[in-house]
Amino acid sequence: MKKKKYNYRSMLIISTLLMCIYFIWRIFFTLPWQYGIVAMGCAIILLICELLSAVEAFIHMISSVNPVIPPKPVIPDDMYPDVDIFIATHNESAAILYKTINGCKHMRYPDKSKVHIWIADDGYRQEMKELAEKMQIGWLGLENNKLAKAGNLNNALSKTSAPLVATFDADMIPTRNFLLETVPYFLLPQMILENGKWRKRREEELNPEDKIGFIQTPQAFYNPDLFQYNLYAEDRIPNEQDYFFREINVSRNRTNSPIYAGSNTLISRQALSEVGGIATGTITEDFETGLHIQGKGYKCYAIDKVVAHGLAPDTIDSLIKQRERWGRGCIFSLRKMHILTNKEIPFASRISYFSCELYWWTFLRRFVFILCPILFSVFSIPVMECKPWELLVFWFPAYFLFNKVQQIESGDIRTTRWSNIIDTVLFPYLIIPIFLEAIGIKKHQFVVTRKDRVVEESSDAALALPQAILLVFSFFAMFSSLRDLIAYGAVGSVIIIYWVAVNGYSLLMAIFFMLGRRNIDVLISRGLKP
Repeated sequence: MKKKKYNYRSMLIISTLLMCIYFIWRIFFTLPWQYGIVAMGCAIILLICELLSAVEAFIHMISSVNPVIPPKPVIPDDMYPDVDIFIATHNESAAILYKTINGCKHMRYPDKSKVHIWIADDGYRQEMKELAEKMQIGWLGLENNKLAKAGNLNNALSKTSAPLVATFDADMIPTRNFLLETVPYFLLPQMILENGKWRKRREEELNPEDKIGFIQTPQAFYNPDLFQYNLYAEDRIPNEQDYFFREINVSRNRTNSPIYAGSNTLISRQALSEVGGIATGTITEDFETGLHIQGKGYKCYAIDKVVAHGLAPDTIDSLIKQRERWGRGCIFSLRKMHILTNKEIPFASRISYFSCELYWWTFLRRFVFILCPILFSVFSIPVMECKPWELLVFWFPAYFLFNKVQQIESGDIRTTRWSNIIDTVLFPYLIIPIFLEAIGIKKHQFVVTRKDRVVEESSDAALALPQAILLVFSFFAMFSSLRDLIAYGAVGSVIIIYWVAVNGYSLLMAIFFMLGRRNIDVLISRGLKP
């Protein structure tokens, strides 16, 4: 994880003060009371969206002031415990599983006899049993599984006994050092760094309350993700998931709230036993399991070192369904556990998880931010009332410095512009599912994200229709604002022009993304006409 610049803390304090002044001004001096209920309704929605965006960003930035990655202890070979490796599969092909198994078999460990590799197969497929026999590993078949991935993993837990358990999705291939980079952390409570050397703690130095729940490593990918591929940017932008796994999740160590992401994770069996195994009754069993483990007082850590690689979704439809499942599952689990009032979870962790819940409202906020300048310029609905000089005094300094702090916090992994593009791609398809889940209307069936590369000749251009409509209205808004600036000298139109231009760029990039890019090499390899 990158080191912060020395002035990060000072800039954060100043930007927070400026943002507080900005919101005081916004609340008391910019609401268009005299323009009627429609204008007031739109103005209040915009103000709430601004507030929530600032709160979510502020929580992340506070967590990033002093990022915590615990030192990895150096332990003697005889302290390395037995480990069960679970490779969860539902409908993936033997070819996909073969690569993952091969990666697991080649992991380094002081005593390889202590590493037990299992295919956890909830399809009870003969080909998986034969693959396990061929690769000389264990097979745990499960018939009539009604509890999805959680039921599959719990079945595997019930038939194994190693004190540590590694969970991998079917496509996630660990590097040779996965176990060597994760197992030592579980010995932290038993080790102490003294005079530059690690030694085992004496009995009186042990703290029975100090226990490690899980170590989450990043989910990295060996194929370009859709954003990299469809926008011809494989060499110019990092994988879309890097920011979460290597920045956000690591920053959550400080509040003991890193998220268990289901794969590339090493977990304490004792912790799983105390929480009743992998959580059932939720579509994000990994996320909720992590919450339960942390609620039992276990320390959990995310590390930023990549020690496994898998397959990113390669169709827009699968990407949208994946994010809908993640969003619905997180909202459901946080609501079920009453995250803000749950006294079993420390206050700082609750606030961290509250920011996680706020994130899933990003897509509604993105729609509001795109729509508001259109409402003002095209439909003459004022969403705020102010003079141009007031924007320069109150908005510009707060906006500029806050974005500068966010840029320092995210480094080269994520920029505000790139975040806006991603959110603009996804928002039309996540607003309604997130809202429905928030009010308690569940979706009862989800399709598992396919891991096999699927190549189709159909176009996803129709998915760009919402962005295309908003882009057309943005052109009208730009034309109207330029007319007002030229014909009437309306200096305030400059702000609207800037706002519309930023949104228009994101909308245009989202349309390019939806139009897609055909993978000629894969088409040819499959005998399809390029």
